[in-house]
Amino acid sequence: MTVNLEVADGVGTIRLDRPPMNALDIATQDRLRELAEEVTRRDDVRAVVLWGGEKVFAAGADIKEMQAMDHAAMVVRSKALQDAFTAVARIPKPVVAALTGYALGGGCELALCADFRIAADNAKLGQPEILLGLIPGAGGTQRLARLVGPSKAKDLIFTGRQVKADEALTLGLVDRVVPAAEVYEQAHAWAVRLAAGPALALRAAKESVDAGLETDIDTGLAIERTWFAGLFATEDRETGMRSFVEEGPGKAKFR
Repeated sequence: MTVNLEVADGVGTIRLDRPPMNALDIATQDRLRELAEEVTRRDDVRAVVLWGGEKVFAAGADIKEMQAMDHAAMVVRSKALQDAFTAVARIPKPVVAALTGYALGGGCELALCADFRIAADNAKLGQPEILLGLIPGAGGTQRLARLVGPSKAKDLIFTGRQVKADEALTLGLVDRVVPAAEVYEQAHAWAVRLAAGPALALRAAKESVDAGLETDIDTGLAIERTWFAGLFATEDRETGMRSFVEEGPGKAKFR
């Protein structure tokens, strides 16, 4: 398999495994969608890490495979490509991307599907599709602009330039930069911490933020209000409030 899933401590690690550069060919895209749907269903997976290994996250699409495709073929395939990445973005659980080496093109777009991005100090990110006479096609024009703003997104997309980890941090493209040897460890620790949290409240928080960004503020507030009130029907809410009153904040053990 070009993508594998390992589960431990409530965390599912979706590992890209297509050496040497984890090129995202059609089989890899389809496997990503399958595993995103699997971790969404599984109750033993409460948080997710996206990981490409110690050397590279993903250097982009399989260019040789794409070169052989004509317009008609890509009209059909482009929807499946976007659906695969959207399945990752819509995992209703906390998702962190652990980025080492190159995260370019589709690799950068996959990282954009995570809620949080931890980058190695040797990481390089970018959307170089313009250098092929193309534009990003797996969500890059949309998710990148929403994350860093339209002008910064256009700079990266128009030029196709690569940014090192420190600039990516300044742009808001990644959230933390750490030594390369610590990337997966820190990403997994972040996921383990959230895996111990209240699953439904975390889902509500993620869906409220993500859905709210796609609409006007009044509709967003309505989404938030619905989730907020609904959580009063959960056992985790009872546990959290009882623990707060009896023991103080931050000591609740959620089931």
